[in-house]
Amino acid sequence: MSDKKVHEAGKGDLFQRVQGFREKFQKQIAIAVTVIVVIIGGWYAYKVWVLEPKEEQAGETIFRAQQYFGEDSLKLALNGDGQSRGFLYILNNYEGTKAGNLAKYYAGVCCLRTGDFNNAVKYLKDFSTDALQIQMMAYGALADAYSELNKNDDAVNYYKKAASTFEKDETISSEYLFRAALKLETIGKNSEALALYKQLKEKYPQSEKGMQADKYIYRLSIVPNDFSVK
Repeated sequence: MSDKKVHEAGKGDLFQRVQGFREKFQKQIAIAVTVIVVIIGGWYAYKVWVLEPKEEQAGETIFRAQQYFGEDSLKLALNGDGQSRGFLYILNNYEGTKAGNLAKYYAGVCCLRTGDFNNAVKYLKDFSTDALQIQMMAYGALADAYSELNKNDDAVNYYKKAASTFEKDETISSEYLFRAALKLETIGKNSEALALYKQLKEKYPQSEKGMQADKYIYRLSIVPNDFSVK
């Protein structure tokens, strides 16, 4: 048999196998295709008729709460004023929307500023965003809340996380790195604090905290002796 005939015979066998497979599983294939179409169609309908209107409504609802936040009327920002909704309502009723997520950040900061540190941790830990500057501020606020609760290891971790999230902002990044170092120093972890003060000086030499780093480095580098202050 020539190579051409062998090739054609092989093609014929393959076609028959494919045809046999399709006939054997025709019902299952049809069901699978139907399921895929239903899923895609259902998601599209949900997106158009539910998610997009909800997103728009959430964006409109959060506006007044943001105004109160900007005015430092934190309780009104959190709870609303009886006519407009506050961040707590928004984060509970618009979950899955951008505004609902952002409300967690605002609510966390409001709780931090009003001394409700446990709820500050609760809301800030549940918040995340691709906007690195906002995420940096959220990590820093979370660290502040942990610090107020005397959860020092968590505070240090989140200060360091804040400092490394958006290093282009040298002013704020250096501030959080300084807070991490100072917190370590206050709890007696001087060697770790010294390492961070040195890192602060090296990474952000032109920042306010970077220029102040030398005095902290010097203080922790002095070897205790009989003349040291007790």
